[in-house]
Order: sequence, then C-alpha cells, then structure tokens
Amino acid sequence: MPQSRGRFFWSLGLITFIVIILVLVIALVAWLAGPGVPGKTILEVNLEQGMIEYVPQDPLAETMAGGLVRVRDVVEAIERAAGDERVVALYARIGAADMGLAKIQEIRDAVAAFRAGGKPAFAFAETFGEFAGGNGSYYLATAFDEIYLQPSGDIGLTGLIMESPFLRGTLQKLGIEPRMDHRYEYKNAKNMMTETAFTEAHREAMTKVMNAHYGQVVRGIAAGRGLSEEQVREVIARGPYLGEEALRADLVDEMLYRDEVMGKIKTRVGADAELLYLDKYLERAGRPHESGPVIALIYGVGGVERGASGYDPLFGDVTMGADTVAAAFRAAIEDEEVRAILFRVDSPGGSYVASDTIWRETQRARAAGKPVIISMGDVAGSGGYFVAMGADKVVAQPGTITGSIGVLGGKMLTRAFWQEKIGITWDDVTTSENATIWTGTHDYTEQGWARFQAWLDRVYTDFTGKVAEGRNMHLERVREIAKGRIWSGEDARELGLVDELGGFPVALRLCKQAAGIGLEESIQLRLFPEEKGFFQLLMEEGPPSSDPATAAVLQRTLRAVQPATRLAAELGLLADRGVLTMPVVRANGRR
Repeated sequence: MPQSRGRFFWSLGLITFIVIILVLVIALVAWLAGPGVPGKTILEVNLEQGMIEYVPQDPLAETMAGGLVRVRDVVEAIERAAGDERVVALYARIGAADMGLAKIQEIRDAVAAFRAGGKPAFAFAETFGEFAGGNGSYYLATAFDEIYLQPSGDIGLTGLIMESPFLRGTLQKLGIEPRMDHRYEYKNAKNMMTETAFTEAHREAMTKVMNAHYGQVVRGIAAGRGLSEEQVREVIARGPYLGEEALRADLVDEMLYRDEVMGKIKTRVGADAELLYLDKYLERAGRPHESGPVIALIYGVGGVERGASGYDPLFGDVTMGADTVAAAFRAAIEDEEVRAILFRVDSPGGSYVASDTIWRETQRARAAGKPVIISMGDVAGSGGYFVAMGADKVVAQPGTITGSIGVLGGKMLTRAFWQEKIGITWDDVTTSENATIWTGTHDYTEQGWARFQAWLDRVYTDFTGKVAEGRNMHLERVREIAKGRIWSGEDARELGLVDELGGFPVALRLCKQAAGIGLEESIQLRLFPEEKGFFQLLMEEGPPSSDPATAAVLQRTLRAVQPATRLAAELGLLADRGVLTMPVVRANGRR
C-alpha cells in the first residue's frame, strides 16, 4: 500500500512537472511571438505619408525610405483584414495624399473589397489641401463609407491641371542650342527644350489624358457620395470649399476633430475596439499570400538604366537597373518552385538597350513555361511600356499613364555658351569625320545627322515591332496609335495596349489562370530578389558571377550624388535620361 501510494505521488508530481514545463514553453513562445492582434481591431492606416512601390535592396535606400508605406503592404493588409474576424473596421487618415492617380485607384479598389464584406471604413482629414489642391486625396476618401473633416479644414476640390516647363527661352539666354529629333510628333520630351509652349500634338495628348483622369475622378466621387456625375462636375466647378460649405454640399458627413471621430467609430463597432497600425497588423497577422504554389514578384520601378538598380538619396528616386531586374528573372526562371511571374512596373522609361535586356528575360521566362503578367503602377510609358511587351497579359489601372511608344535623342550645342557666357574656348583634333557626333561643341555633320536619323528609325522600328508581336496587333495599327503618344490606362485598354484594368488582385488572378492554379487556391507570392535585412545588406559580399541563380541578385554600389547633373536632368536637359523617356509633367490638380 505505501508503495502504490508512492507511485501515485510520483506520477502526480511528474504530471505536474510536465504541465508546468508546457505552460512555461507556451509562455515563452507567446513572449517570443510578441503581442498579437486584439480580438476587436480597428485597422489604422496613414495615407498622408509618402507611399512607394519599391526600394532597391541597398542599406542607404532602406534607411532613407524605411518609413514610407509600400503600395503592396497597404493592399495586402486590407485584403488580409477583410477576412479576419478580429478586424471590425478600417480607419484612414487622408488629406494630402501625395500619390499618382493609379496608386489612389489601387487603394480605392482595396477599400471597396474590404467594404464588400460588410465591414465599415472611415476616412478622416484635417483638411483636403491647405491652400493647395485636394482633388486626389478627396477622390481617395470617397471610397470610404463615411468622411469626417476637422472643423478648421477645407476641401481643395478645383479640377485638374497638367502643366509642363519649357526651357527654350532659358537655353537661348545661355547660348545653348538643342539639336534633337524624335519619332514621332507625340514624343514630347524634346519640346521642353525646343518650344515655348505646347505643340498641337502635345496639347492633344495631354488634354486627352487629363480628361480621362477627370472623368475617372468624377465617376468615383459620384458613386461614393451618391451624386450624379453632372452634380459632381458642378460641385467641382464651384470649388474650393470652406469646411461648412463642404458639409452643406454633402462632400463630407460631419465636421469633427479626431477624438470625436474615434468616439463615433467606437460607438459603432464597440468601445473595447483597439487601433492597430497597418504595418504592425501585417507583422502580427501575416500576409495573405504566404503558402501554396509560388508566384514570383519582380519590381521594375524608376527610370530604366543599364547596370544595377539604384537609389538617389538626394531626390529619393529609384532606377530600374537592367542587370538587377534581368538577374531577378533568371533566378525566378531557374527556381523550380516558381509557377508564374508577376512583374510590377512603374517607370517613365529610359535606356532603349536596358529596356531590351529586360524584355529578353520576359521572353526567356515564357519559353521556360513560366507565364509573365504585368501589373502597371502610376506610369508605364516608353521604356516602361517596352519592358512589358513580352508578357502574357498586361494589367493597368484606369489612371495609369501608358504607351509613349516612340523615341527621341540628340544633344545640346554648347560652344556659344562656353565662349560667350563663360569665356572658355574649345579646340580639338579628330581621326574621323564623325568623331564629333557625340560632342556638344560641334553640330552634326550631314553624314552624322543621317546616321542619327537611321538610329532613331532603328529603335522605333524595333519598338513598334515588339508591340505588334506582343499585343498581337497589325503593325500598321500600332504605328497609328504610337508616334510617342501617351494614353490613360482606360484608353489603352480600348486600344488593345493593355488587357485588363485593375491592380495586384487582378494581376494575381491572371497569374493563377496562366499557371493552372485554382482561383480559390492559396499561393505564395515570393519577392525576387529576395528581401534582406539592413545588416545583411551592409555585410554581404557581391555574387561570384551574373550567371548562377544563387548569385542572381547583383550587389549595387552606392552612387556618388551629382547635384548639378541631376538638377539638369530634372529641368529636362536629359543629361541622365535615355531615348525611351517620357516628358516631365507636373500635375498639380491631381493632389
């Protein structure tokens, strides 16, 4: 009897010990995992801060742009939250959304999908433009169920304006003469140097795109506020609006401060609901596309250049380096798990040769049995459109600026500037008649100009030929709608330049269809090149070669900042731009 009692107490002690160990393990796991998602969560997103597509894997870029929200993060967090029972509402701070129309439409689509599940979405703004345009940010806000405006706020709803700088007068004063040409009349970047105002073709193209964008904004506001399109056009014609005027015009639901807005939201969804920032929610809840067949995600963002992708810390610009993007494609091609490739493009173009390098890799991917689907951001023009021509399908937002199928080039004649303005004279010796073709101190010779024209023709012929082949169009039709002209995504679809309108969700659906993956099946969206941490980027060595998939991500070098060169480029002098480049357009009215 004492022996069996001893075994009983020994067994009880062992069980107790095991239970304690299990409790400690669970507690340790919970501690390591960090805080979770509250049982009743209001997903919070600040859409006033900058929003970007992608930052190259580079320590400086990660540091400088680390606080900016990525478009993919916003879309995926809202998508994840729509199906998460713990998330009861969406709350967004809006007011100075400094983003292009296509990005706004991407977020509007995500909000619409969130609301379709029966969950409310609330927008709050201190003001929609404080002595500035508020068209884009207000358009974004109308995707939400309710819009609240701070009592001191206003709505800068005034309609759209697109304006471009013209530097001909400045160049004349400096003694600089542009010697340029293009294919064809709608390829307008050179006009900034050669004209003092819009040409007829330039104005036609700009007006067409502006009116398309305006129609999209009007339709979105009308649908969101329960107004007719005619009413919205009349409202915009009378803008901008002081706060109380906006309330009387039914542009907002109430005039409240933030604390009052939060009080109303919690009255609606429950006083115990807790706010959780979008990035924290993603960390804790996980992304929506983390398991299943693999779809590769490759970014092509910024001006297209030869070499590696880069980041300019002075201006915050990124470049689409052909080496980096091509290496990402090679790695995705050689990865046996990858079933399809989603190529996200947001680029005004640049180098023809670099664009062609990337185009070739999209062809290789398709030849390897891996479909390529293009998803376009704010801009996919010129070289940014060229890189998409080898894809299976092309998706753009209605507001995406697309096309600009054309080419331009030339040089600035600077001899008068150096001599008459600065007092510097130049002299030279040459071996051949055309040795002076690239220098700005000599004009083109007759033979040099003929070679230059032949080069423009060669690029244009190749570009339009690839469009005809990739879009399955007659070459004559392509050349009819090309000529360097830009189009809205909405018009581009009607012309056959894109296949469908939408953003990430539409592109992923097409990826699944092309790869034979069920539409309801989960997928893993894997980024190429692989995302790395700050210290890993800082300490890693470069790859052994450009060939193996294991070394497909090229080490980028930090480029020295050249403010004078960069400023010249921003003014339109094309100092660091390629022949497949779109013109500088300032669209104040979209904000």
